Amino acid sequence: MCGALRPSDAGKKVVLMGWVNRRRDLGQIIFVDLRDRTGVTQVVFNHELNAAVHEKAEALRNEFVIAAIGSVKRRDPDTINPNIPTGEVELVAEELRILNVSKSLPFLPSDTVLANEEMRLKYRYIDLRRDAMQFNIELRHKVALAIRDNLASQGFFEIETPFMTRSTPEGARDYLVPSRVQPGTFYALPQSPQLFKQILMISGFDKYFQIVRCFRDEDLRADRQPEFTQIDLEMSYPQPERVWETVESFLTAAFKAAGYEIKTPFPRMDFDDAIRQYGIDKPDLRLPAFTDVADCFAPDELQTFAINKDLPIIAIRIPNVGELSRKERDNIKPLFVSKGGARVFEDFKRIETKHPEAATKVRAKAGAAADDLVVLVVGSQSGAAAEAHPASKRKVTPAEMAIYASAGLLRVALAQKYSDRHKLFQKGDFRFLWVTNFPMFEYDEGEKRWMAAHHPFTSPHEEDMDKLETDPAMVRARAYDVVLNGTELGSGSIRIHRQDIQSKIFHALGMTEEEARNRFGFFLEALEYGTPPHGGIALGLDRIVMILAGADSLREVIPFPKTAAAKDLMMEAPTPVAESQLRELGIGVVVKK
Repeated sequence: MCGALRPSDAGKKVVLMGWVNRRRDLGQIIFVDLRDRTGVTQVVFNHELNAAVHEKAEALRNEFVIAAIGSVKRRDPDTINPNIPTGEVELVAEELRILNVSKSLPFLPSDTVLANEEMRLKYRYIDLRRDAMQFNIELRHKVALAIRDNLASQGFFEIETPFMTRSTPEGARDYLVPSRVQPGTFYALPQSPQLFKQILMISGFDKYFQIVRCFRDEDLRADRQPEFTQIDLEMSYPQPERVWETVESFLTAAFKAAGYEIKTPFPRMDFDDAIRQYGIDKPDLRLPAFTDVADCFAPDELQTFAINKDLPIIAIRIPNVGELSRKERDNIKPLFVSKGGARVFEDFKRIETKHPEAATKVRAKAGAAADDLVVLVVGSQSGAAAEAHPASKRKVTPAEMAIYASAGLLRVALAQKYSDRHKLFQKGDFRFLWVTNFPMFEYDEGEKRWMAAHHPFTSPHEEDMDKLETDPAMVRARAYDVVLNGTELGSGSIRIHRQDIQSKIFHALGMTEEEARNRFGFFLEALEYGTPPHGGIALGLDRIVMILAGADSLREVIPFPKTAAAKDLMMEAPTPVAESQLRELGIGVVVKK
């Protein structure tokens, strides 16, 4: 391989095959950097030693595929290249075979300035030759292999589940596949193997896992793709802690495969605490938690600033930012996104000038040093302390949630904006967290009904069962998320294993008994045949590799991704199909206008 040769190989006769990465013609000598996925070796074509081979090498151009046969030679000390592992040796060519030529490329794998993303995706086979992409895909392989080995060592079976199943839409839209042999019916590509893995627990396979492709027809973002890969697992008889230990074990192996050591066990945090301290259920622990400083202000001071005294006053602290100019303070305002009645006080100096005692209390309570940036997020004086809303009975009311959520978004935006001024984001600083006790239900204002916060197969806490009908806002789920540096890696839960409880959950979600039987009758029946307690989780493999690679987008770690418009530019998919195919399926196409 092109990255394998070392000084100990001097004198050996070898064959190297790969792409011409670079060619330098010095007249009597031609140097070619020959590349494959392992690295680069310099090949020398010397006219004095072999004129015929030298003449043939004059035809070489970037990305030609060649085989070079010759002897390994140590480089002269003044020509050693310390920047590559093979930099102390070169191959003196005795024979050259041109295996294939290449026409002029739209961009080169060796280019230091990247082509635009559309160009990279259209010519993905060229883009994948780049060192960075080769590294990312190899990293993905190593991580997946480490996870497989770890779970197998814990007694898990890898079991494949079907790609063509029935549509049970919950949340995201399904990709539908028409059946030719059953006209008018459709399969759905799975959003997750959820029901199959629960049925595997009923079937006696008490430890299942799968690194599996899943599909969701939803709008894309940097961390979303219509088809994605997840690490899916399920266990019989677990408490949540057993699931967490399993995940921590395979993540330790995965990160070790990438060259990192992580600390276990991961800290744990209740959902309500995460909202109160970070404004989000996937907090980035590299940043300080924010602080409610309402008690630092006198009533007349709150009146002066038109701040609602009945709502939290959140102090966001970003360390080591230093003093901001007036223009920089103004630039904070566009970063603020109000989630409903929240306001931002970006000019803390104004408070320090007008109310120095209150400002001193705020800095002390928030733990802010002199060079820390402090920004306040408050409620409008005209806003309500609580709303006439079915979810108002939760520990965190919707009115409070608006403040916390607004502060949570601003906290992250400020940290990212001023990341060059502080050292909060260090390579290899991985802060994991388990977020637990999520609400069982979320109220959908549009539908005017309760929806499952995770999915309808999640078990509620036993002590909250009596609230299913009377007070759904207060029902807690035995659900948990694993979070890393502000990114949700995966969600899981202890499942419902009793048919009567599953039927109650469907009823709480507004399903009639007939609708539940039509959609999930096969599963409800399976629950009646001795179903053991079980639980599990699914983590996004793409997201894990993205973080380990230090990439900004999932497209950097997926070999053949889609664009934000869900298009494959290389394959030019999706495309219309022939009328004959549609007729055979009994399908007519109506284009929306």
